[in-house]
Amino acid sequence: MSNVDPAAFRDFEFEGWQKVANRYHDSFALVTIQCIDELLDAAGVRIGSHTLDIATGPGYAAGRAAASKAIVTGIDFSSEMIEEARRRFPSVDFQIGDAESLSFPDSSFDAAIMNFGMLHLGRPDRAAAEACRVLRNNGRFAFSVWDTPDKTRGFGIVLEATRKHGDMSVPLPPGPPFFRFSDTADSTQLLTQAGFEDVQVRRVPQTWRLPSPDTLFDIMMNASVRNAALLHAQRPEALELIRREIHAQVSEHCVSGMFELPMPAVLYSARKRADRLPR
Repeated sequence: MSNVDPAAFRDFEFEGWQKVANRYHDSFALVTIQCIDELLDAAGVRIGSHTLDIATGPGYAAGRAAASKAIVTGIDFSSEMIEEARRRFPSVDFQIGDAESLSFPDSSFDAAIMNFGMLHLGRPDRAAAEACRVLRNNGRFAFSVWDTPDKTRGFGIVLEATRKHGDMSVPLPPGPPFFRFSDTADSTQLLTQAGFEDVQVRRVPQTWRLPSPDTLFDIMMNASVRNAALLHAQRPEALELIRREIHAQVSEHCVSGMFELPMPAVLYSARKRADRLPR
């Protein structure tokens, strides 16, 4: 990952999410909300827990935590996402903030969570260390990511179609590998180096239910960031072949008039190590 420019990648992600924040609810939220209960449980979120939702997006995990009577703060670098979150969950404290440089003092929270945010960061190792810093004694950090593309068929279908008909080498700001944290060894090492112990891993089955075989292409083109940039960079004739290929592949997953794609998550959690407490 030596070719990653964290600042350039952050700008790329920021600009992308600013543009598509209002499209998230009817696209990726259909699947990313499915593991929130497991995420909160893994982080030990309870009644009265001071909980930080990092990269909160439209605030779904923060809203669910607040509904369980936790005391919640949600942060995101995208002002448009924060506006979406405030509109959906007006009783929750949402703030613009940087996952890689949290503005909170040491030992401010009992729990920290991040729902599918880690793969959008240029310096995820720094974000994990920051999560550790702001946690109190025995505080837990939990984050969810996608499983590998052979299992998360929504991504697998798009990538396979693009490799078959398009150009995967189009110039994009290089970032950490999208599926880096599908690797449990890599994620465990990241958490350990950040100051955590008792790392636990679980896989959460999820299903993306889409109304049409064209919906996946539309979402990836108009409601994502990295995949949208990849698709928009294709030649028009290649893009049309990619669209047809995605349509055909999704059509094979028809169940009772809907199109159901497996989209399992990998969920990591860990406890702050005692030697990382302020002295």
